[in-house]
Amino acid sequence: MNVITDRLRVEDNKWIGQRTIRPDGADKVTGRASYAADNTMPGMIWGKVLRSPHAHARIRSIDTSRAEALPGVKAVVTAKDIVDFPLETSVLLGIQDMRWMCRNVMAREKALFHGHPLAAVAAINEEVAAAACALIEVDYEVLPHVIEIEDAIRDDAPILHDFARFEGKPSNIAGTMTAKLGDVEAGFAEADVIVERTFRTRPIHQGYIEPQACTVSYSADGRATIWSSSQGQFMVRAMTSLLTGVPQSNIRAIPAEIGGGFGAKTIIYLEPVALLLSKKSGRPVKMVMTREEVMRATGPTSGSFSTVKIGAKQDGTFVAAKGDFYIQAGCLPGGPLRGPVGCSFAPYDIPNVLSVGYDVVSNRSKVAAYRAPGAPLGAYAAECVIDEIAEQLGMDPLELRLKNTARAGTKAAYGATFGKVTFEETIEAIRDHEHYKAPLDRNPRPGVKRGRGVASGFWYNAGGESSAQVNITEDGNVVVTTGHPDVGGSRASIANVTAELLGVDHGRVSVLIGDTASIGYSNLTGGSRVTFASAMVVTQSAEKVIGQLKERAAKIWKIDPEAVHWENGEARPAGPNAGQFPPLTLADLAAKASETGGPIGAGVQLNTTGAEPGFATHVVDVEVDVDLGIVRVLRYTAAQDVGRALHPSYVEGQIQGGVVQGIGWALSEEYLYNREGSLENAGFLDYRMPVCSDVPMIEAVMLEIPNPKHPQGVRGVGEAPIVPPLAAISNAVYDALGKRFFSLPMSPPKVSERLDEA
Repeated sequence: MNVITDRLRVEDNKWIGQRTIRPDGADKVTGRASYAADNTMPGMIWGKVLRSPHAHARIRSIDTSRAEALPGVKAVVTAKDIVDFPLETSVLLGIQDMRWMCRNVMAREKALFHGHPLAAVAAINEEVAAAACALIEVDYEVLPHVIEIEDAIRDDAPILHDFARFEGKPSNIAGTMTAKLGDVEAGFAEADVIVERTFRTRPIHQGYIEPQACTVSYSADGRATIWSSSQGQFMVRAMTSLLTGVPQSNIRAIPAEIGGGFGAKTIIYLEPVALLLSKKSGRPVKMVMTREEVMRATGPTSGSFSTVKIGAKQDGTFVAAKGDFYIQAGCLPGGPLRGPVGCSFAPYDIPNVLSVGYDVVSNRSKVAAYRAPGAPLGAYAAECVIDEIAEQLGMDPLELRLKNTARAGTKAAYGATFGKVTFEETIEAIRDHEHYKAPLDRNPRPGVKRGRGVASGFWYNAGGESSAQVNITEDGNVVVTTGHPDVGGSRASIANVTAELLGVDHGRVSVLIGDTASIGYSNLTGGSRVTFASAMVVTQSAEKVIGQLKERAAKIWKIDPEAVHWENGEARPAGPNAGQFPPLTLADLAAKASETGGPIGAGVQLNTTGAEPGFATHVVDVEVDVDLGIVRVLRYTAAQDVGRALHPSYVEGQIQGGVVQGIGWALSEEYLYNREGSLENAGFLDYRMPVCSDVPMIEAVMLEIPNPKHPQGVRGVGEAPIVPPLAAISNAVYDALGKRFFSLPMSPPKVSERLDEA
């Protein structure tokens, strides 16, 4: 469904808003697309990683001599080869602190989780490399470990890091973040209804199909080339440089096609290790993680232990909100506190807010970003409490949200004062939707109950640094180069924008992803920023090219460039000259480029701003088998302000994909550890991600309310869809059973246990 709420309508455009054929589609379905694991080079050897068998252990020594002596082994790397960033001083690259990155890539003082890298070997094949890893001798002092948040924050918990202090004492709380507005205690004193609840979620993996992989070639002149799967080749270059000591100017990072990331590939694991192995061996080195390595040693998203308290007046007006969010960081600091602290209450106009996040370390792999990092955790708690307030007040849950929506001028606790706010439109879209109005058969058959739930969500969205180059080929076609890996369809969207602006057929536009040596700096693909940012720099580049085309036509006609119009892919004389000269097409001007000034093209590099936040509201129907404890999602509708859908199919896909991942988070996915601190379900066989039979057709209601701060009206869409599902499904299960669940996932054993409590 597509809802247009502004004058910028799809039918006004030829290409923007059309479901054009995706430019990467044919290569992917025929197998021509090249992923990182497909790369091969003459003389290439293989790298393998030795990983800790202990969840927490001091490393007394590492002896690699037997591995180095094994025939076929070409190089061995340990932490002593990785640049050490002392713990005393923070060294930030974006949001990542290199103190933690150097210890995540290779254990230094201690092994901090089962699977922590200790050393790496490069050999003539994978079998020899694996055999060499087994020959490395490590002397451990095994230490007590801690896995869960509630255990990690106990006074008698084993402490992971000596430097971490909380309230003056050694602690596994490595940091805090606070957002405050008004006087929260005074606000609660005004409330007629107060609901306070505690919630728990489990860490879950992003579940990308393609594992981390790279090939690195370090040449005799000190220059290195990296081919890898990542969400940002410039990030790969910068982090690898810092961790290896090789200057950035000597590293070229080339992005491969990416088989999924969802935020998890915004940091690196293999690239600096492979570079050092290549440097030592003098050979190109390829490294590919197994699925078990991906699950054990790359970042899942955080688990959480949260308490949310909201107060409202009898008429439903929110007067105060308080949140305490304990967020798992994994073994090293850096949990996504900004998500729950800033986003949980942001959609609402609440005068008194206190939101505090706690960064909790434990003996798990370090977390990584996952779509709207941390925001689903906070929304799960806040939106379930709001649902309970609506019930106590006898109000429709959507009407309660409508009454309290943030509006233009609302001050958010995280610091922003909102301009245009489109949250209200998403609520109204669900309220007025046939799904919300449809009757629900609550007892369709014996032993089965059904319920309906709603929830809303918020994500900041982002702009940031981006670069683009638009060039006209000699035969009059168009080549666009941007600096962002295409994770969610940015090439298709950019092709639509370029074809629209230049007035040419979509099939004449090629969109390429440049490497670090062929395009200007571009920040990561993440944070719902890429289509927003790349469409902005491509728009400006195309406008410069149009200016050049008009100048070339003016030269040919010997008139002033101001007397030339560009329309429908042609230069046309205007004013007194109108009709005196035949139009010149893009192909005509390209053919005469050498006679009129040379190649035609333009680039733009910009730190883009004006992203504007994203809002979403969802409704879901569920069915619960009370005998088996199985929750099934029957129907799902998601409404979201998408700004302007440059390519509607991709926008729908982003919304539907976020919902599916939210369904998994709510109902089945979790990391399971044994008593030794080892992950027991490190593979897709035992880690229960949703499959097709677990999800219904998901209806995406796209509200096209153009962002006034973007030339094409674009608003980021990728993060917001994953924020509401956890709470919406939980609220629906309560509606079905009359019992609230305060812990996710609501898997069959947990549902059965909760039902048995009766």
